Amino acid sequence: MAEAHRKRIVVGMDGSEESIAALRMAARLAELLGCRIQAVTVWEYPAMLAMPFPTSEFSPRVEAERALAEAVDAAFEGSGAPEDLTQEAVAGQPARVLMEASRGAEMLVVGNRGRGGFAGLLLGSVSAAVASHAYCSVLIARPHRD
Repeated sequence: MAEAHRKRIVVGMDGSEESIAALRMAARLAELLGCRIQAVTVWEYPAMLAMPFPTSEFSPRVEAERALAEAVDAAFEGSGAPEDLTQEAVAGQPARVLMEASRGAEMLVVGNRGRGGFAGLLLGSVSAAVASHAYCSVLIARPHRD
């Protein structure tokens, strides 16, 4: 089957333990379902920047791409990432970007909690939003805990 026509599983990544667990789970599902994986991280311009232009010293997009690459490496250390995994850093609001990325996808996989919000919440706001509004089925992954 041509790569462009293969279904995809979108994974929301923010570098958290939960998002790394989500990527590992998506990889297992992708192998079973014959899907490719699209790992997506979302970045925003810091509010402290008066103008939304990166400087030569700092670029939120470059930092997001670096963090995504590190998270992918952490998820597959030792075994290597699947060959058909793509990585994308997108500017915007996380829930909206992931909802849009879910168009035409077989599944959207996110962690149950990410880096934002209050530590005591059981389900993060991004997870809750995409579970309610994504264009495909949503799997909310939880890392294994002892």
